Amino acid sequence: MMDDLFKTIRQTETLGPGAAFLPGRALDQERSLIETIETIAAFSPLRRLQTPGGRQFSVRMTNCGELGWHSDRSGYRYESVDPLTGKDWPDLPQEWARLARDLAQEAGFDGFTPQACLINCYEPGARMGLHQDRDEEALESPIVSISLGVPALFLFGGVARTDAVRKIPLLSGDVVVWGGRSRLFYHGIAPLKPDMHPLTGALRWNLTFRRVRAQDSP
Repeated sequence: MMDDLFKTIRQTETLGPGAAFLPGRALDQERSLIETIETIAAFSPLRRLQTPGGRQFSVRMTNCGELGWHSDRSGYRYESVDPLTGKDWPDLPQEWARLARDLAQEAGFDGFTPQACLINCYEPGARMGLHQDRDEEALESPIVSISLGVPALFLFGGVARTDAVRKIPLLSGDVVVWGGRSRLFYHGIAPLKPDMHPLTGALRWNLTFRRVRAQDSP
């Protein structure tokens, strides 16, 4: 069951300069998004990646789009081919790209055209430590993040790891967009508490849309 933090009034909120919380904005597409995730994962299976230091992520991941985010002993980077299958990543669905563009526009970022979507699967206890999304060249483009499935606590800090961190409750269909001066703010997900969702069971899914190269680059 949801704790009191998830029972607070839910409304569009500015989280920082260029960062917005858009509650429920993807809820109408919830079922379609989840069904498409399953199709994508059938071609590029979910996997637990390693950090450069050799630790294993608690979150399982895959990608779709021109490029896919990857991590191993060699470092964090984007790959045009899935290292697991040796094949191109599945295409980024056009309806996903349109949705990401519209959500970015609502948050004040016009003309967003994602090249990659990182798909994260959280099981109970899985987490994402505070980090910056800085492996992209196109830091002028925002990050668009869609939450699906069981509730989670999104941690949103500042430009330094030691800055104060806000806890934003996320329900299925909620969206967070951050760019501009907030583009390199630290963020993460608190350990996922056991819960159930009618479409995903005990799982939480996260779609994170990124522009990797500058808008005028291929």
